[in-house]
Amino acid sequence: MAVKMASAHSARGFGGSNNYIGGNYGMTSQYIGFRPKTNSSPGCFKNDYSNHYIHSGILPVRYIRNAKQQVEGYPKLQRLCRLKEQQIRKYATVPFGARVKTENMVKTLNSWVHNYHLQFDVIMIGALSENQLLYPILSQLPIDKLAAKPGFLFIWASTQKISELSRLLNDPSSWAKRFRRSEELIFVPVDKNSPYYPTEANIPEKQILEELQWHCWMCITGTVRRSTDKELIHCNINTDFAVENQSTGNSAVPNQIYEVAENFSNSTRRLHIIPTSTGLDHPVKMRPGWVIVSPDVILDNFNPERYEKELGAVGQRIPLTNDIEQLRPKTPN
Repeated sequence: MAVKMASAHSARGFGGSNNYIGGNYGMTSQYIGFRPKTNSSPGCFKNDYSNHYIHSGILPVRYIRNAKQQVEGYPKLQRLCRLKEQQIRKYATVPFGARVKTENMVKTLNSWVHNYHLQFDVIMIGALSENQLLYPILSQLPIDKLAAKPGFLFIWASTQKISELSRLLNDPSSWAKRFRRSEELIFVPVDKNSPYYPTEANIPEKQILEELQWHCWMCITGTVRRSTDKELIHCNINTDFAVENQSTGNSAVPNQIYEVAENFSNSTRRLHIIPTSTGLDHPVKMRPGWVIVSPDVILDNFNPERYEKELGAVGQRIPLTNDIEQLRPKTPN
């Protein structure tokens, strides 16, 4: 995954432009105002998304093409995505949920470590809800003991919480010292009606720009190389920049976020920790292949012994197939 630092700001009275914009998702009008392109020959025009935003209130991000299907127009990658999806579904455990109150989360996870010796290869922390990054709780979680080595950590924060996320991951006295930051993922909502749009309470009053995006820092413990460790990390078929689309819904974690982790790692041991309540507007939905810990998780069915039996049935690694191996992007030697 190549790191893309995406700047997705909407201004109060100002809108940016994007060279890759051109779809029609959510448009109220089929056309956008045009203006002559500066410093160019007469008759040369370009889309004026800033002007269109001022008059319509529609953010330029609405016009990004392929927001739902990023590999559209690439038949081999489309086939690879289908094959990977089938293989991931085939070797996934049943959905597990553990309904745990915030104040009991540290105690519960410690019991998993000490009483059942549970470990996970993929751990995700947080959701697209602004109350998730609670430093006192996150710093006490036994992430270093829950994470296998090598292992992958995906931790989410809004732009407003980036400083707290940096503080957490740079704390030499916490579990974060075992992890090194590798890459950054970005998720962008499309307008103010989105359940993922930052609330006014979290935007400084004197700030001119509204920062829309959500950041996910992917961290690694241990050493992995794509060229030699293909049984651990495999298809890099997702971009680092995801845009809300018609299929996103209002779940606390959109499906495309889970898919990034599933396509990147071949492990079947996946844990998602959502430290605090996300509310009715952001329901926590179950997902095959994941253990989801949250105060709001719909299904409370997690049992460590049953989980170990499930893993024994599907295995701890998703097997490779010849078709996937031939189609997947490869790192040059």
